Parts: sequence; C-alpha cells; structure tokens
Amino acid sequence: MKTILALDQGTTSSRAILFAHDGSIVGVSQREFEQYYPQPGWVEHDANEIWQSQLEVSREVLQQNNLSAADVHAIGITNQRETTLVWDRKTGEPIHHAIVWQDRRTAGECDKIREAGHADLVQRKTGLVIDAYFCATKIRWLLDNVPGARERAEAGELAFGTIDSWLFWKLTNGRVHATDVTNASRTMLLDIASCQWDDELLELFGIPKSLLPEVCPSSHLYGETDPSLFGTPIALGGAAGDQQSALFGQNCTQPGMAKNTYGTGCFMLMNIGDEPAPSKSRLLTTVACSSGDKREYAYEGSIFIAGAIVQWLRDGLGIINSSEEVEALAASVPDSEGVYLVPAFAGLGAPHWDSYARGTLIGMTRGTTKAHIARAALEGIAFQVADVLDAMKKDSGVCIEELRVDGGAAANDLLMQFQADIIGVKVVRPKIIETTAAGAAYVAGLSSGFWKGNEEIAKIWQTDRVFMPQMPKAEAKRRRARWAEALERSKNWVSE
Repeated sequence: MKTILALDQGTTSSRAILFAHDGSIVGVSQREFEQYYPQPGWVEHDANEIWQSQLEVSREVLQQNNLSAADVHAIGITNQRETTLVWDRKTGEPIHHAIVWQDRRTAGECDKIREAGHADLVQRKTGLVIDAYFCATKIRWLLDNVPGARERAEAGELAFGTIDSWLFWKLTNGRVHATDVTNASRTMLLDIASCQWDDELLELFGIPKSLLPEVCPSSHLYGETDPSLFGTPIALGGAAGDQQSALFGQNCTQPGMAKNTYGTGCFMLMNIGDEPAPSKSRLLTTVACSSGDKREYAYEGSIFIAGAIVQWLRDGLGIINSSEEVEALAASVPDSEGVYLVPAFAGLGAPHWDSYARGTLIGMTRGTTKAHIARAALEGIAFQVADVLDAMKKDSGVCIEELRVDGGAAANDLLMQFQADIIGVKVVRPKIIETTAAGAAYVAGLSSGFWKGNEEIAKIWQTDRVFMPQMPKAEAKRRRARWAEALERSKNWVSE
C-alpha cells in the first residue's frame, strides 16, 4: 500500500501521520519534547531534540503499520511557524536553542523599529505588523548575542531556517537548505508580492542574505531523504506552515473560502486569491499554499484565548473536572441569561490588538450559576471569531458562504451551533479533523503525482456535520451589540 507521510512538527510535540490515497489515516505516532523558559517571556526549543523526536516517530509509525520506506510515496512537512533557528553549515549544529514563536525577548527592539517610522514599509512589503512574533528580530538577536555569530554569518558559515528548513536540512544530510513560501512569509523579510527575500528589509533588520534558505513553492519536490535514515530514499514533496497547511487541508482553494482552527487560541484564514491585498482592519496578509508559479494569498486573524478559556474554567475556577464536561454544563441552561465573558487574559488579538485588555465577566445576577458562566465562556469564543470574520468580509468585499472548522473545540456541538447562529452562515465540520497534517500530505502528494490535482483532493474532503444558523437575525444582532459593550469594558485596562 502506497502512502504519504506527513511530518507534523508542532510547538509541544512531533507527530508522524500516514495517509492513504483515499485520504484516510493509516497510522499516527507522537512524541512530546521539552520546553525551555530561560527568562520570563522567553521560550526556547532544543532543535536536535526536535529532530530526534521527529525522526523517531517517523520510523515508529512505519514499523507499527508493518510498512517500509518503499511504501511511502512522498513526505510532506507542516510546522510551528516563526520559530527561529541558526546553525553551522559545516557541522549542522545549532549555535543556540531555537527561539520559539511565543518568545517576547525582542519586543523592545520591535518598539524601536516602529518608533523609527518603519511600520508602513514592513506592512506594505510583508503583509505583517512589526512584532516579536515573527522571525526577523529573533535572527538579529541571535547574531548579536551569540559570540562570533555575526562575523560567521557575514562569512557565509551559518544558515537560518524555520523548522521546515531545519527538517529539510537534517532529512537530506545538509544537501537542501530551503523553505516554502508560507513559512518564508512569516519571517518579516519576504516581499510577498514577488515571494523573494527583500534587500531593503534585510538591511533594516541587519541580516546577511547568505544566511537565508531558497524559497520554493509549498507543493514542490525538494529532494529526497538520505538513504541512511529509512533504508531507501523518500521524496520530499512539500511543506507549509501549520495554519496555511490547515487552510489547504480544509480545501479552501477559492477566494472567500475560510477556515477557523479552535485550539488554545483561534487562527482564522480566508483565501483572497492571487493578489496580496493589504488589510484595513488590522488583519495579516499572508501567503497561502502554492504550486509552481501560481501564488495564493490569505487574510489571517489570530485570537489569543479560545480553548484556553475551558482550561481556566477547569483549573482556575474549578467548576468542571475535565474539559469534556463543559458542553453538558453549558447545555444545562437555555442561554447565558445576559452573562458575557470576554476572555482577554492575554490581551485581545485581531482585529482589536489591545495588549492592555483584560478578561471581563459582566451581567451576573444573584441567579447566575456556573452553568451560565460556562455557556458565556463558550459564547465568548464564538463572538471573537465573529469579529474576525466581519473584518475579513469588510476587507475582501467577498460574501462568505460557510466557515470550515477544525481543532479540538470544533467537536463541541453547542459551540459550533452558536457559532453558526452568531455569524449567520453555516459552519461545516469535516470528517478528517487532522486538517493541518492533511494539508502537508496534499501538497506532497500533488508534487509527487500521488494525487493528480486539486479536483481529486476535493473529492477526498468530506463533511461530518453542517450547523445551520437557527437564531433569528434580530436576536443575533442584539447579542453581538451586547458583546461589543462587554468588549469595550475589557479594553485598555491598566492594573495598579
């Protein structure tokens, strides 16, 4: 049986998932790895540990299913985005731990660059806002803080990569130093119109061009694995950053098609076609998965707290014993009885971008119970998603007919129904919920001929359940107006 092997390299674990030609999952292997917190606000990974964990699960999933490398048609990679690594080209050894996308050590540097008046230049070329989230200032920090790193980089001795690049390097024993356009678009160094590294941005951030990998399409034959790893070389058929991979895995290949991933936070992406239109509503413009010379773009909106609110109900308030209990508790009351919970525990993300906002619970009476709070928590997730979807509709001018959903909280029927009610469009949950890994499999399968085109993949994607709006439009409008009031009360909170 021929399969596609998807390497899903995430923030806390490495996974390997085998996909059959019909899109079904043949096997899964997963391994967690250590998180390092050297200072408050700093987050690091050991890149060698990432590599070893990814290699081990890849071998393990084959062994568990009595398959060999000869049964793998191609490998596709999806990865945590923005995590930044620099290594020695000769030895292949990292010069420092990888700086994770969550790391905030360069926030002050980003403030200085904004204050110097470069925000418009960066957004116009990259589609991004200047933030420590992205790679550019992380690379600069490594070059300026690891002894001798800048001199070695300028001499061409070092290589930079996001985690996809690192895996390509290790899988090919240093023969391939490349990245795909989706990961490159998250560095703050790529001109997303040309999909080339930008000299003006490199000068702004003080980064030698010799550090950078070759930028390739997502669906592209990058090379093949070193024979020593699996016994037989396997084609490397593609890569995509996790959220763009999920967009492709959800088969959102036409303008106006959108997906939302309900994880610890939420990531919503909407396909906007072949032109990188700037956002006027404080969304990011990013590169979507591509093949050949074809370019696709997407709007992206990030919500900081989604599933994490359920963890807070469990660990902070103690009103549930497990996350799975929240749906039954919330469903035990017909509505929240006017209670609104704004989960701005880490500030507000898109489209508000208020880092000083704080979590707010309002509308309680003596009759408020833990069930009402649980329901308000779930509804707070849906209201945030609705705000981002409105921004996308405003910026794109496109009528969105449905929202495709994935992630852990997408299994919550109560949340999905309320989501459909509050946005006024159908919410569609697919049968294959491993959409991030599926996207990696699809880009690899297309470049290697495992699947013949997007039309064949579209037939693989199947619906599990459709949630149609049931709430009267006037009631949805009233609820959203009350949410907006609660939102305003949460903003610009300065603690004493």
